[in-house]
Amino acid sequence: MVLLHVKRASLFDPNDLVGEGYHQQELARQTDTAAILYQQAEELHTEATVEVATDLLPEVAQDLARRYQPALFVLSQPDETQPATANLVSSCAEILRAGNYPLLVVPPAAATHHAPRRLLIAADREPFALAPEAQALRTLLALPNAELFVAHVSSGVEDDEGCALALRAVQASGLVDGLPTPELRGFEHNDYAAGVLAAVQDIQADLVVVLARQRSYVGGLFHRSITARLLERCPVPVLVLPVAAEVSTGPSSVLTSAALNAQALLNGLSPAN
Repeated sequence: MVLLHVKRASLFDPNDLVGEGYHQQELARQTDTAAILYQQAEELHTEATVEVATDLLPEVAQDLARRYQPALFVLSQPDETQPATANLVSSCAEILRAGNYPLLVVPPAAATHHAPRRLLIAADREPFALAPEAQALRTLLALPNAELFVAHVSSGVEDDEGCALALRAVQASGLVDGLPTPELRGFEHNDYAAGVLAAVQDIQADLVVVLARQRSYVGGLFHRSITARLLERCPVPVLVLPVAAEVSTGPSSVLTSAALNAQALLNGLSPAN
């Protein structure tokens, strides 16, 4: 586990516009932040490393992924009492999604005393294949005593065919291989994000799985907007899995390592007794 703190998130390095001396001064001013992170690390069940950076840039995310080979990145949902954090969380999430990194967004008040038991997969009628980066996280759906649900949201009309195709897409992707057939639920709502939130409430889910597809620029803007609203408003953790255009031929050594450590990583998120 790595505890990462950043002040900003951007596609371009703002330090290119200032001198290196200013950047070093800004890093030096984060000594207290680093000390707090080290204290938090000592309270976790698992060993943790601390990283402090001024900016989360695409190349910074790539460097972290190369050095630590994480199963996923974990973000806290924006705190309603601190509106300024909303843009930072949203920018971090967008950079990580664009890099095809699996992402888990956790509300500040999320339950930590037990593992998720009712897992909701938000799916549509489009077939998909998990990106290599997401393959290792399939094991998280096989938690003991977990119940799986597939939720399909249609735009204000009943869509039995769409529901059936959504379930078929989930099964064909291999996401639930070796697991009981998920229970299928259909929901009608003109706003897709609101429909998924209604499904969370109806099913009483404690984890939502959404798919991050690679799309055209215009289509990508629409779907990023939906995901951003879910990440900001969902009352339970949201796991964002990148989706590939084609099925991967096999896991890399990085994914094998991630598979071995994914469960330990999530267990370590809970404070020590």
